[in-house]
Amino acid sequence: MDVYVKITRWGRHTLLAVCDTDILGKKYEKDGVVFEIKEEFYNGYKTSIEEALALIEQSTIVNLCGRKIVKKAIERGYVHPEAIYEICGVLHAQIIRMV
Repeated sequence: MDVYVKITRWGRHTLLAVCDTDILGKKYEKDGVVFEIKEEFYNGYKTSIEEALALIEQSTIVNLCGRKIVKKAIERGYVHPEAIYEICGVLHAQIIRMV
């Protein structure tokens, strides 16, 4: 399974944005909430879920979008299952490390 990954660095912080390949560029709306998976935010390069999970260890801010990547992050203990936001069946999670 592949995902899109984009890494942005500034100072001592690293932002990792990861999304499932099947939702890149899509927009979801529910109850006045708009959830857009923008290419400029998520589309750095395509890689395996395993590599994306390894990149979490090197990141201070992580934005995960999509059922596949979020479920794997939960399985690995990076994200608590109750900390997930879901809109129109799309899962979203964030991780912030204090440094």
